[in-house]
Order: sequence, then structure tokens, then C-alpha cells
Amino acid sequence: MIYSRSAEYAIRASLHLGSLEDGKCAMAKDIAADEEIPAHFLAKLLQQLARKGLLKSQKGPSGGFCLRLKAKDVRLIDIVDAVDGLEHYAKCIVGFPECNDRMGCPMHDSWIALHSRIMDYLRRNTVGRLVRQMDARNQAAGRKSRVKGLKPARESKKTLRPSV
Repeated sequence: MIYSRSAEYAIRASLHLGSLEDGKCAMAKDIAADEEIPAHFLAKLLQQLARKGLLKSQKGPSGGFCLRLKAKDVRLIDIVDAVDGLEHYAKCIVGFPECNDRMGCPMHDSWIALHSRIMDYLRRNTVGRLVRQMDARNQAAGRKSRVKGLKPARESKKTLRPSV
């Protein structure tokens, strides 16, 4: 696992919210059921994302959580940072207190290249982009689209999840 289970769940929940129509919210329990995430754990993550300014929470019958920004403006790295903090990803992969180009651990040279690619991926990709990619795959597989307004070729209970 490259990032924590919390970050994975936060990304999946953000993709769920990114697939909603503008202005629509979803309840934490509904997101948890749809994404197969433990509800109590997800509720805490959504509150954390709201405190960090990535989500809005609304009370009332049409309330719940929604993205604060447009899905195309929510980068994956912002979600991971809000949940895990990026300092965790700057540490030596084998746990050495000092690990740099001059004094690297046995994995330093190979890890630094992979780490750079992962961080670049998280910086470049947005919730909106992944939702579009996921919908294209679901459409190609004849599964239900996550984005309102796209018609599926045929219905299926499960939709493809992106690999993040």
C-alpha cells in the first residue's frame, strides 16, 4: 500500500461526491454503503475533509456532504495531505533517520524515482479526471455510469473503481 487506508477511503468518497450533480450532497451512510466503507470510519474522514476545507457539510433533509470546489479542481494530493499529511511521505522507506542522495538507505535510489512518480500522479490528477475515466471504463464495460446524465449500455450492480 502506497498510502493509508484512510487516504484510500477519502479518495473513494471524494470520487463518489465528484460524480454527483452540482449542488447535490450525499449522506455519509449512503456513501459508505455504495463504496463499501465502514460507516463510522467514513463519517470521521468526511468531517476531517470538511475541516480541511475540501468538503462542505449541510444539515437538513437534503443535506450531507459535497465537494467545496468543482471536482476538476480537487487534486488527489490535497486529499492525501488532508488525511495523512505529506510529511509521512518524505520519510525514509526503510525507516533510517537520515536518508538522502549523499547517505541513502539500500532502497533510496530505486525508491526516490518511484516516490517521485507517485507524488507527480497525485499532483496531476483530480477527482474530476478520475470520475471521467471511471465513467468511460464503466460505459465500455456496459456498467452503470456514476455521473448523472450518462446512459449505460446495460445495468449492473457493481461499477468499476479506479485504481488510485
